[in-house]
Amino acid sequence: MARLPRLKLAHHVHHIIHRGNNRQVVFADDQDYERMHALLVEAALKHKVSVHAYVLMPTHFHLLATPAADGALPLLMQAIGRSYVRWFNARHGRTGTLWEGRYRSTVIEPELYLLDCMAHIESHPQRHDLAARASDWAWSSNSHHLGLRHDRLVSSHALFWSLGNTPFAREAVYAQRLEAGLNVATAQVVSASALHGWALGGPDFVSALELRTGRRATRASAGRPRSVNKQG
Repeated sequence: MARLPRLKLAHHVHHIIHRGNNRQVVFADDQDYERMHALLVEAALKHKVSVHAYVLMPTHFHLLATPAADGALPLLMQAIGRSYVRWFNARHGRTGTLWEGRYRSTVIEPELYLLDCMAHIESHPQRHDLAARASDWAWSSNSHHLGLRHDRLVSSHALFWSLGNTPFAREAVYAQRLEAGLNVATAQVVSASALHGWALGGPDFVSALELRTGRRATRASAGRPRSVNKQG
């Protein structure tokens, strides 16, 4: 099945996943993580992309972000991808590709899925036995959202701010949601949507995206695929 053209829409929240080639390590130590974090801060500011949540894992990373223009997110990913590969290869004495082709992403409906995506992203280190608690992992936005430290990369989404009238109230509500965890079905939908480029939202949200972009925004049904306009 041909891969869907990537959605890249201004003022929409995107869930992005970028993996190392053949699941290879892309962050070997703290210095690597620090370099990627710095590149993300610089590129997000330059290309006007608001990063609402993120996690850097040894073999991949996730972002939850809203670009201010249709082309801003690809520009950010291109900038950090190329810069980091040059730096990583020089530092570790290697050559060749680092990433698994192009990054994967999709658009989500915030009212239905933003907090689930945040929890899914920030709980990765805990689920993969890299940390006892999500907040123990230094290379994610979780500590920022729990009020444990300020992360200059993070621009919290308005829906996160709506969790409470004070920082303490917001942090407490989000901590409870993170502790409760996602059910297996929701976690699978959140992950699969980004990996396959399926929009994550209700029927009206998906229909509006298809009308705007001229391409299918959900998993194809069985049978002959319908014709859609192709976009990069």
